[in-house]
Amino acid sequence: MLYVNLFLQEPTNWSVRMKDIYILQINTAFSTASIGIAKNGVLLAESINPDQHDHAAFIQPEIQNLCSKLGVTLNELDAVAVINGPGSYTGLRVGLSSAKGICYALNIPLICINTLTWMAEAHLDEESTLIVPMIDARRDEVFTAIFDQKGNITAAPVALKLTENSFETELNDNIVTFIGDGAVKWENTCKHPQAAFPPSTYNAHHLAKLAYASFTKKEFADLTYSEPFYVKDFYSTQKQ
Repeated sequence: MLYVNLFLQEPTNWSVRMKDIYILQINTAFSTASIGIAKNGVLLAESINPDQHDHAAFIQPEIQNLCSKLGVTLNELDAVAVINGPGSYTGLRVGLSSAKGICYALNIPLICINTLTWMAEAHLDEESTLIVPMIDARRDEVFTAIFDQKGNITAAPVALKLTENSFETELNDNIVTFIGDGAVKWENTCKHPQAAFPPSTYNAHHLAKLAYASFTKKEFADLTYSEPFYVKDFYSTQKQ
């Protein structure tokens, strides 16, 4: 079943612009895929597909569907933003390939957003010093990174094998917020009093904000050489 949400509100505290910026959003990093269109960093509409096996067939028709609902033509799009990993290997390839194809056809820039950065963006207002998004990889492993309250990366994305000693240093000195499906299994092991496990709230609205910020800064990906960010290197905090 597909879900289409329209968000037709306009920002109330921004000055009038010479030109509105429309950004197409593609997110196939997880089992649920979404297509969205944002205007000046505000999500206008989103279509969601919960069937992971149908992501490739879902993307193009839903782009046309959303454009039709909003009265926006493909030629009005200014950029395409894609969640580029880590995440599902197949999903990332599908999303990036679709995004690059559209950018080539329309001659518009590509914006690649790291999955962990997107997840952390939704939790910058938590009462904690550090935010640690976690994506369930397999067994005791997660894809993760560490962010400060301003969204800056303080520890680069890695594939981490969780142990009882994971994040020991960070937890001793900080209140740490853990989010994502990887945090669910980590919560069963981590009993540190300074570890927080709030419900995860990241969504297409947060992607719209990040994509627009990247567009204004001209932080564009190379259409020829950009690839999914799989995080193939592994790291463990287990004491030797």
